[in-house]
Amino acid sequence: MSTTTHQLRVPPAPWSSLFQSHLSHLESPEFVLSTLHPTPKETKAPIPYLPRLRYCIYRGMWATLPENKHNNAPQNPRIYESDMPTFTTDVRMQKVGELFATSAGHAASDDQEQGSGGGGPVEAVWWIKDVGTQWRMRGTAWIVGRDIEETRGDLPGKVSSGVRVVKSEVGRRLRVVNGAEGKEREWSWGRELTAHFGNCSPGMRGSWRNPPPGTPTHNQPPPKGHELGQKVTDLEDPIARENFRVVIIKPDEVEQLDISDPAKARRLLYTFVVNEEEGKEGTGEWKVEELWP
Repeated sequence: MSTTTHQLRVPPAPWSSLFQSHLSHLESPEFVLSTLHPTPKETKAPIPYLPRLRYCIYRGMWATLPENKHNNAPQNPRIYESDMPTFTTDVRMQKVGELFATSAGHAASDDQEQGSGGGGPVEAVWWIKDVGTQWRMRGTAWIVGRDIEETRGDLPGKVSSGVRVVKSEVGRRLRVVNGAEGKEREWSWGRELTAHFGNCSPGMRGSWRNPPPGTPTHNQPPPKGHELGQKVTDLEDPIARENFRVVIIKPDEVEQLDISDPAKARRLLYTFVVNEEEGKEGTGEWKVEELWP
């Protein structure tokens, strides 16, 4: 795996197993994702950002793609695992621009938003009614596009700043699976991206051929090649793959609110901290604090 920084030594998150167990109670693992949208200048609002929320579908943890017998895409060997939830999106959706616009580096141009990068702040919330528990995650979200394995044409051997920062920020939180030490170079970011595309249904893949989301119809049918309801079976469909993105949530705080028994309700707050002094790579760990609900 090509990364630009050393990985942290990160143990499995103490909340992850229960979180994923709770998600199995959902018919569809939907969650609410909150981002920040730059306030339009013409509104003259006194605040720089406005909240934006939408439902998304959880697609598994990055590097541990859920099994799908219908997925015939090449897949990575089991070398890495993580506690970073993923979802898929269309690069033309507003949320993509928001993740670039609110990141620490910001995007210098619209062209940068077409590739990997982002890193803006997000909050994600799941409500698991069957177990009376709400899960809330706060952190940053990183976008993986088709350029994730590409080098810059003007500087052979060099990757874009977006690719570099994604591999750095996300790569630090990956863990090598026991027994896979020394095999890291067999794992590919691009292969993982294609495997996510393959894990989506043909109808979902077809949605990435739709006309640009949120643009006026002008009472006209969709342009040729962009009809609604298409089913895509080609894993390298040029239009769908141009628009397809995987987004990785890198949580810094995870909150578990358990109200299944009102007499024993508790809120657990997990906070990720890094000790840079322990070795060259540093050590990451999750601190937990019990709070009143």
